[in-house]
This record gives sequence, C-alpha cells and structure tokens, in this order.
Amino acid sequence: MTDEFTTKATYGQVFAVTQFRALFAARLLGVMSDTLRSVALAVLVFDQTSSPLLTAVAFTIGFLPQAAGGLFLAAMADRFPPRTLITTGYALQCAVGLLLASGRIPVAFSLLLVAAVACLTPVITGAAGRVLAEILTGDTYVLGRSLNYLVAVAAQLVGMAAGGALVAWLGVGPTMLVTAGAHLLALAISRLFLAHTERAARTGGSIVRRTLQGNAALLAAPGVAKLIMVQCLPAAHLAAAGSLLIPYSEQRGFGPAETGLLLAATSAGMLIGDIVVGRAFAPATRERLVLPLLLVMGTPPIALVLDLPHPVVAALYVVTGVGSAYLLGLQRRFLEAVPSDLQGQGFAVLNTATMTIQGVGPLVFGVFAEFLPVGHAIALTGVSSVITTLLLRHVIRAPGWPARAGSGHTEE
Repeated sequence: MTDEFTTKATYGQVFAVTQFRALFAARLLGVMSDTLRSVALAVLVFDQTSSPLLTAVAFTIGFLPQAAGGLFLAAMADRFPPRTLITTGYALQCAVGLLLASGRIPVAFSLLLVAAVACLTPVITGAAGRVLAEILTGDTYVLGRSLNYLVAVAAQLVGMAAGGALVAWLGVGPTMLVTAGAHLLALAISRLFLAHTERAARTGGSIVRRTLQGNAALLAAPGVAKLIMVQCLPAAHLAAAGSLLIPYSEQRGFGPAETGLLLAATSAGMLIGDIVVGRAFAPATRERLVLPLLLVMGTPPIALVLDLPHPVVAALYVVTGVGSAYLLGLQRRFLEAVPSDLQGQGFAVLNTATMTIQGVGPLVFGVFAEFLPVGHAIALTGVSSVITTLLLRHVIRAPGWPARAGSGHTEE
C-alpha cells in the first residue's frame, strides 16, 4: 500500500472538493431520472400493448445494452475529455425524455431510443471514474468511490419508490418531462462545476478496435480480471436476494408497507455499513475486512429457509446490506491494478460487468423460485454467495497488488 493510501480520510474531506459535489449531485439526478423513466416507460408500453413481456423489456431496456457499450465503445472514456462525455450523456438522456413525453412515438422506436443511449452509459461511467481519480487522492478516493456507488443505490431506491406514484399523479407524459428536466439540471451542474481538462488521447484505429484492444489489455493486466470478479459476483447474489422480495412477501402474506420496509432494508444496511466502516477503520484495516464483510453479506439470507417473523427478515436484509462495505477494501487495489492509460476504460468495463452480472443473478435464482418456495431460493443466494467468497479468498487475501507504472493518482 502506497503512503498516500495509509492516512485515513473523512467524508467531510471528500465533500470539500467542489468537483466531487458536482459529480455526486449530477449522478443522483441522473440515476433517479433513469429509474423514473424506466417505470414510466413500462407503464406506457403496457398501456399501448397489454403485453407483460414487452413491459418487462421496457423496464430493463436501459440495462442490457450497457454490455454492448462496454464491449465496443469503452475506449471513448480515455479518448475524449471527461466533462465533454458526461455533459453529452446527460444531453442525450434529456432529449430522449422529451421525445418520449410527446407520446407519439411507436413502442419499438421508444425502446430503441432508450437502448441506444444506454449503450453510452459505461462510457459516461468511465469518464466519471477518471474525474474521481484525478480530483481525489489517497483514502479520499476510496471514500469518494464508495459514495459514488451509494448515491446510485439511493437514487434507484427513490426512483422506484416514487415512480409509480408520480406516474399515477401526473401521467406518463409529464413524468417523462420531469426526467428530462432532471437530466438537464445534471447537465448544467456538470458543465458549470467540472473542470475542462485535456488529456493526450490514444490515436490510431477506430473506437471499436481500440476498445477491443483495451479490454484485452485490461484482462491481461495482473490482478484486474480477478478484482472485477471479486467486486461483481457477490453483488449478483445481493441483487438476486433483493429481486425475490416481492414474491417472498406475497407468499408470506406481508402487507404493502411491510414489503416496502423489506425493499428498503438492504439499501439502509449499505448506507450504515459504508459510513461505519469508512469512518471507524483505517484503510489497511478495511482491506483486511473484505473477506469477513463478504461473509456478513452472504450468510444472513440462508436463514430465510425458515419462516421467520417480518422484523427478523428485515434485520437480516439490513445486515446483508452492511456487508456490501467490502467494496471499500477493493477500491485502492483496483485503481493501482488498472494501467494508467486505460483508467477510464477500466471503470467502464467494471461498470459493464457489474450491471450485466447483476442482471443475470436475479434471472438464475428466479428460475429456482419457480420450483422451490421463494424463501428457499433466497437461501440459495446466500449459500452461493458464501461458496463464491470462499473460492475467491486467495484473491481477496492477496498480500501484494501491482502498482501502475508512474501511478499518478493526482490532479493533472
């Protein structure tokens, strides 16, 4: 561990950086708007088609195309200035919201629009990751990455909770206008408060070719592929356990309010875990806590093989969320493992892998829930998470990680 990562930072130091506050606010608005739009689009598609399948596609259409963006476009994150990419992304999202608000676009074209813009999400995420690595140093970077992740979780939670009520109150078209306005505000914040920095771009070859070459180089870099697995695979089990809560609540006879508490429990635990682990422990201790926290995250769902009272189930999900603080102990390792000239693309690939695997996890365990009691299927997510953690323990406990040549974790 380099000297700059040994000094413990505070969340106050992170928020003292103007550009971080801008990234944080814009991401909060952007993710919340994307979630609201997914809910409104699903309602719109169901109203026009009465098709459950197309409605499900509409709800998830903003996620799956991200895999294509990460595979073929991620090199853009290192070729263009971050502020340009970030503001362009928000501008396109705003335009999509305005077009969908008109209500005159065929369903197929509406889905195509959302999917096309979603392809750029890994690029925008990679650009934001570059900014974080440039404006935050040492342990402030670790806490900043954690906050960046938490704000996305919180924004999705708010978007899901408010989406149905907002559509019922305003209607689909006005809700789409709200999302467009929020994206426009995120664009303005990014344009005003993010610095315009030029960076020598890698030249030669198309974006697609550069992306494929960069992805190959990233996977070949010592430690990168393993660190991506450690960050993504446990998160897939967490997503799967959460995705089964609605059918689980119905099977147990829990009311809407009780179900809502369960849906919020994991996010509450994540917030508690990151704040406590981030504030209470030194950087080196956080890295040693990765394995225990992964076990804390994976073990509680196993208890749902029993018909436990609602308060106990809620408490188990809170504890599971606390375990997600394991990510704090991996941020420094991942930053130092990624080659400096592929930094933006590295974050883009991590985001792509995370989103893709989190989509696969609920699908896999949802199949088990078709044949088993839902509580047993949730318990399987815990068993699988613990087994995965134990199989990856040699990676988690690796004593040394390669530092980038000329690691310049400072502002350029």
